[in-house]
Amino acid sequence: MSLLLPLLLMFALLSGLLSIAVGPAHIGLPAMVAAIEGKGDPIVRAILLDLRLPRAILGLVVGAMLGAGGAALQGYLRNPLAEPAILGISSTAALGAVIAIYFKLADTYSWLVPLFAVIGAVLALIPLLALSARGESALTLILAGVALSTLAGAGISLALNLAPNPFAAMEITSWLLGSLEDRSFKDVLIAAPCVAIGLALLLGQGRALDALSLGEDGARSLGTDLRRTRLQMLAGIAIGVGGAVAVSGAIGFVGLIVPHLVRPLTDRSPSAVLLPSAVAGALLLTTADIAVRLVPTAMPLKLGVLTALVGVPFFVRHLLRERRLW
Repeated sequence: MSLLLPLLLMFALLSGLLSIAVGPAHIGLPAMVAAIEGKGDPIVRAILLDLRLPRAILGLVVGAMLGAGGAALQGYLRNPLAEPAILGISSTAALGAVIAIYFKLADTYSWLVPLFAVIGAVLALIPLLALSARGESALTLILAGVALSTLAGAGISLALNLAPNPFAAMEITSWLLGSLEDRSFKDVLIAAPCVAIGLALLLGQGRALDALSLGEDGARSLGTDLRRTRLQMLAGIAIGVGGAVAVSGAIGFVGLIVPHLVRPLTDRSPSAVLLPSAVAGALLLTTADIAVRLVPTAMPLKLGVLTALVGVPFFVRHLLRERRLW
């Protein structure tokens, strides 16, 4: 569908603009225009430019990385249930952030939480490459990711179990639920470069993913370097998802469902799904973040909770409708 990508880009841009306009404080259009021009109430400018604008940018950036990561892994592993969490990279990024929170490093420098998350994701490359070094099989990589994810989950549980006080445990739990609330341009500067590198590495693997759809032997016969493809895929996922999780916390399900929503609108080849999944992921996450602000709740609803609650039944319905095509 030739109009798919332009339409997704248009709706993603509109969702970003709507994200800037929506919030607890009602701001009229004239006040918004004045703030953009550098005039008007300084409080309005602070709300729009210092609070809502970074949040909107991060919604687009994080969503794009999760969507592209899910599409790339589903193509590489040839598994419709694959997403970044399946390799344990999301879990190790979360563990890195939990370590920073547990040892109160964020009390001194707030940027240490996202920094530790990025470091945790990148360090995940070492055991993944070591455990899968002797085989090219995608199953080997999946099993290595499951082992890594289990270990990281145990580390997070240990931190919660040994939390020195209830407030520390609450802070860790709140971060793990995922949110884009109260983010600043410092977070954008952390996430955006990581996501840009991750997307560049993943989007460049379209031809290799198409070749892998014929199987590993078929891909080799077409001249695909499986080791190089695996390294670039893992590096792209680790750096990009690490940067995304670093600022948003653990937000699941976006990387799983977005490729399935996009795939029926394409020729179903992995390369055709990559870029539309990135844009659709940006649209989906930004829209979900807008919904979080609109749902009336006594306590702020976390973004990761909403994506799971809405995504699971929608995905099950889509799964039942599309299962014969996989």
